[in-house]
Amino acid sequence: MTEQTSPTDFRSPFMREAQARGFLFQCTDAEALDAAMLAGPVTGYIGFDPTADSLHVGSATQIMLLRLLQKHGHRPVALLGGGTAKIGDPSFREEARSLMSDDTIAKNIAGIEGSLRQMMTFGDGPSDAVLANNADWLDKLSYIELLREVGVHFSVNRMLSFDSVRSRLEREQGLTFLEFNYSILQSFDFRELNRRYGVTLQMGGSDQWGNIVSGIDLVRRTDSKQVFGLTAPLLTTASGAKMGKSAKGAVWLSAEKLPVFEYWQFWRNTEDADVGRFLKLFTDLPIEECDRLGSLEGASINEAKKILATEATALCHGRAAAEEAEETARKVFEAGTTAAALPTRTLPRADLEAGMPAFRIFTEAGLATSNGEARRLIRGGGARVNDVQIKDEGQTVSLADAVDGSIKLSSGKKHHILVRPV
Repeated sequence: MTEQTSPTDFRSPFMREAQARGFLFQCTDAEALDAAMLAGPVTGYIGFDPTADSLHVGSATQIMLLRLLQKHGHRPVALLGGGTAKIGDPSFREEARSLMSDDTIAKNIAGIEGSLRQMMTFGDGPSDAVLANNADWLDKLSYIELLREVGVHFSVNRMLSFDSVRSRLEREQGLTFLEFNYSILQSFDFRELNRRYGVTLQMGGSDQWGNIVSGIDLVRRTDSKQVFGLTAPLLTTASGAKMGKSAKGAVWLSAEKLPVFEYWQFWRNTEDADVGRFLKLFTDLPIEECDRLGSLEGASINEAKKILATEATALCHGRAAAEEAEETARKVFEAGTTAAALPTRTLPRADLEAGMPAFRIFTEAGLATSNGEARRLIRGGGARVNDVQIKDEGQTVSLADAVDGSIKLSSGKKHHILVRPV
């Protein structure tokens, strides 16, 4: 099993573009996979465990990889882990996930499915995406059957050597036997998808490398078929922050969990050094245009960030919603007006009528995670009420400050919230 990380002269359009856009980190038998893609359509899958009712932007890399597969005439399979979610993937986690009920898993799957359908084309065509749920086969699996047919092909010594497993064993919390089975079930998924849909390629983040290789070995040992694995790098920003997180928490793909304007703003606030890279990964713009925009400097790079924000938001929420978010930002930042599309928080009318210390209202509105952080924000000059800088952290903000029934709170130029009474 080989690992492909160095530049290679691929011939298939998918492999060439995947490499040029920065999606390739590891690949098994890269030349053979390249040849298979030239010979005809390849069916590849990525799994998404429904640990929440929405994916966050850290998963967008995987969705974009499936989109790229579809773009070049291959068939993507999005596998929802309705079965494996009952165990939880232990990969590089500090502790075990909390076990979820069947109702919670079903609710989470419904939320995730909406984002997947927004970003890919599903149907019955040769390159249309397929939505599968591993609960369809894992829930029916006999434990004895799994041990006899699959378990015999797994070496505990080898499983213990995986980085994801070893990192947990080195901690006091350890690894439960339940979680230890996750790799076996993911391997079983690969074989089952190969048998049901002809899947010959499993893709995922680089933290899934050990699980992917195990699945390849299982298919080879039991079905004597050649299949492939490919991983994308786990992304961090230029400053080292984990992709998918903001100062306010996870950057969700669902508009119900994160307003479209805030999603647009997340991309607009991309660090200068990341603009070109993120344009390649999270938009459909031509690579040459991504390079051009990413090379801009000074005030011009801000225009590139707006393009990144609008294009990335359009893929996730639709073109109309993305352009509305862009126009809202223009009104707020450039025209200095309050736009109705700004995210809104409601606070008790009694509190607003009585008046609240500035630090507290910024915390309650979600522009700071604690009163201490809010105080530091105000002392640093980064807090504004109705576009006027607040200098006293104890200054009273009340309903008397409302304009058209709302109070506009601003945390620098990064986040703007309308506060209304309820």
